[in-house]
Amino acid sequence: MSPRAIYRHVVHTIRHAPEGGITYEAFCVTGGCGAESGPHPQQEAAQDWALRHTGRTGHDLFRRVFTDHAKVTRAE
Repeated sequence: MSPRAIYRHVVHTIRHAPEGGITYEAFCVTGGCGAESGPHPQQEAAQDWALRHTGRTGHDLFRRVFTDHAKVTRAE
């Protein structure tokens, strides 16, 4: 007799977990510069870094990254 497996599909949801916060970062991608703001808990801090970087270097193209934490819960 061969063993059997029973699979049950359970619906889950995924949502932002406020207790984890959000992290904001900016990365200069102008001409391979590679400078970055580092992670900041406030969006304004990353944006201010990009504005200062543009003022110092003339670089004007940035990649912005917003990182949050998510919690998965069973929908049952």
